[in-house]
Amino acid sequence: MTRADLDEFVECYKPGVRQKRKPTWSETNPEGRWRAFNYDEIVARDKVSLDLFWLRDESLEDSANLPDPNILAQEIADDLRSALGQIEDILGDLERRATPQETL
Repeated sequence: MTRADLDEFVECYKPGVRQKRKPTWSETNPEGRWRAFNYDEIVARDKVSLDLFWLRDESLEDSANLPDPNILAQEIADDLRSALGQIEDILGDLERRATPQETL
């Protein structure tokens, strides 16, 4: 992360001049990244949670379309077995290289 990654936030945040802040989010611009919530909207949330999300990260998988947990667990176990096999192969190769070879 670099300072440039925060430039949009700093521009919207307007440090020192809060009264000049303007939301970039609206019903007509749902991709706007700066949004104001009023008191009633926050109080209406479960346990008055301030964990506010309104943008959807398209890079994340939709959890509604994931396979069953047992299938995911089996895929993870298969991947781990494969990785362990590869590590054992590397370890065996390293051990062979470390063992002095007999000369004939």
